[in-house]
Amino acid sequence: MHLAYPAVLAVLLFCVGLYGVLARRNAILVLMSVELMLNAVNLNLVAFDVWLRDRLHSGQALTLFTIAIAAAEIGIGLAIVLAVYRNRGTSAVDDLRDTAERPDGDDDDDGDGGDDGTEGAALDEPAPDQASPKPQSSPTSQKAEATA
Repeated sequence: MHLAYPAVLAVLLFCVGLYGVLARRNAILVLMSVELMLNAVNLNLVAFDVWLRDRLHSGQALTLFTIAIAAAEIGIGLAIVLAVYRNRGTSAVDDLRDTAERPDGDDDDDGDGGDDGTEGAALDEPAPDQASPKPQSSPTSQKAEATA
């Protein structure tokens, strides 16, 4: 058996998995792409084990460990995704950026440290209406605000 066939198949599987990790927004599809990448590594381990004719079959043993780690990763990952979906109503990876804690413990959006959002406002600006909800900004505008 030529080593090139399983190696090319493993490279293709790994590239498809890498594309899935980088391009997908759904957390479940990202987890499936990570599993595809791990299976490509497993295919390489077994192919090189057969090609080298190792008496200890170390490639196959490492493949069993990788499968066990992948099963644990999927179990924990799906539990986290389900918990986030129950709390937020979405499993989009882009929307999960809001779950990170702020380092200063500040929960308001204006960054002035006040409770009502008016302490850091300029005197000539009118106070925001407390009864109306704040409009939600898009992730790109939040990124622009964070860098400014």
